[in-house]
Amino acid sequence: MFAVLARAREAWALFLMALLCSAPVHAADPPNPQGELTLAEAIEAALRGNPDLAASTYDLNAAQARIVQAGLRPNPELGIELENFAGGGNYSGVDALETTLSLSQVIELGSKRALRRSVAEADLDTVTIERRARELDVLAEVTRRFIDVSAAQERVRFEAEAVNLAQQTLDAIGARVDAGRSPEAERSRARIALTRARVEQQQAQSELRTARYALSALWGNPEPTFTSSRAELFDLRPLGSFPSLMQQLDQSPDFLLFATEGRLRDAELRLARAQARPNLNFSLGVRRFEGTNDAALVAGFSMPLPISDRNQGAISEAQARFSQTEALKNAAQVRARASLRAIYEEIQSARTRVETLRGEALPQAQQALDQTRNGYERGRFSFLELATAQEELLALRAAAIDAATDYHRMLAEIERLTSAALTQPTP
Repeated sequence: MFAVLARAREAWALFLMALLCSAPVHAADPPNPQGELTLAEAIEAALRGNPDLAASTYDLNAAQARIVQAGLRPNPELGIELENFAGGGNYSGVDALETTLSLSQVIELGSKRALRRSVAEADLDTVTIERRARELDVLAEVTRRFIDVSAAQERVRFEAEAVNLAQQTLDAIGARVDAGRSPEAERSRARIALTRARVEQQQAQSELRTARYALSALWGNPEPTFTSSRAELFDLRPLGSFPSLMQQLDQSPDFLLFATEGRLRDAELRLARAQARPNLNFSLGVRRFEGTNDAALVAGFSMPLPISDRNQGAISEAQARFSQTEALKNAAQVRARASLRAIYEEIQSARTRVETLRGEALPQAQQALDQTRNGYERGRFSFLELATAQEELLALRAAAIDAATDYHRMLAEIERLTSAALTQPTP
């Protein structure tokens, strides 16, 4: 990526490891990186202060609470029953009253409690992977916006050079006009070109400010405190082979999520089957007979008879969800591989454009402009030829900036798809 972007690949890899093995930590106040900002510093600030990541922490807390709840046994029930009182004849008072105090307990059969806990634990795994995917989304967005800031800085420098070039052209034309060798109209046209260059410079500065605000918003700070990004736009590092990227694709959190969802659906299916087995309800108590002032124990049990409801609907639903997960994974793999192939081809094209423009076209355009300017000063070329040579050089410089920016943006997209650093910094 950029020089510092490339050096930050190691930081990217370290952050990816941290995302998979450490608990998220968020600062109470938004981070305020100062001075010149590197990609690694931007990533760290976003992981510490991104508002969306802070909110998603509660999903983890909720999933952990569901594990606790799933592992709890049913509560026992305390009951009291009064019989044979306030009736007629011998039962008109309380002399024949029978009072029963009992304690009942549901005994879950089929390992339902363990299966509920398995479902909750699989759900926690899913929520955890979803959280990691969100973190990678934020990390990729940080990289994209960091690229936007760095590209905007390069455009500001480019527009400043364009203003200087327009000023030099105006000076050269002014000298010829003052010497009576060119008409005043040429100086007026050169002044218009200078004004237009200054307007475009102001537009580039505005776009840079917008990009800086967008980047700092990712760590919850509405006002950017950094002064600039430290990067080299035209430092393009080599990309790995397409087969190696395809291998990394299956290890991304997006596809690990399908594996955890598969385990979750399997646990839900096993629980649905277990719930078809009825539970037992045992009760034990003591009964007091007021008429004889005696007491006796009472005991009993009950069990639902699975005649019509054998949980068959829930079992069928769980089976469908389990099968759906595999189908969704296959569909996502097809889309991701097609997207990876398209981006890979585009990034190779962008690299070729940068190398061709900077290695061939720009030196030739600069040489042509120098020759045209010298020839114009000697009266060998017209103002139109000078303006055309200048515009060609500026257009090629702008195209090189755009191609390099496209390269880095697509590289960030590939890194998000594969969740891996693709380039290594040179020593």
